[in-house]
Amino acid sequence: MEQVHTPHVVVVMGVAGTGKTTIGPLLAARLGVPYAEGDDFHPPANIAKMSAGVPLDDTDRLPWLDAIGAWAHSRAGLGGVVSSSALKRSYRDRLRAAAPGVVFVHLTGDRKLIEDRMSHRQGHFMPTALLDSQFATLQPLAADEAGVAVDVAGGPEEISERAVTALRALEPASQPSK
Repeated sequence: MEQVHTPHVVVVMGVAGTGKTTIGPLLAARLGVPYAEGDDFHPPANIAKMSAGVPLDDTDRLPWLDAIGAWAHSRAGLGGVVSSSALKRSYRDRLRAAAPGVVFVHLTGDRKLIEDRMSHRQGHFMPTALLDSQFATLQPLAADEAGVAVDVAGGPEEISERAVTALRALEPASQPSK
């Protein structure tokens, strides 16, 4: 597999169970940039809340989004991949405010497939019961947002390859003119 380098910071987004933690590192390896696990930016109170099956509210998410945004800003021009559900436009706007060049890879898929994958995960704090709230909150990427939607059907290598191909197609539109 050919490695492709990108100066962009890519945010791998989507509801729980779409494979952000699996696809993110594969995508980062393909792009030759570091990966940061979005869940690692959550304060302990958020993890406790989600572990108890309680959805986070916007107030809970702000320090988490700000921490991800600070990491993305620190990687501006260098590139990087970070996972974040980034379910609402307002969350993505907050990330873009901190790191204006971020590009989103929205992992999308059939709810039944995602629920099935979630039910087989080991040691993750997000219970399947929260999937409904995630889908209810999800606002897909709008036409004016830099990013691509990538279907999560198939294996991780296939999905990451689709993401790289989609990002490549996006490149000319996101490059400044010379």
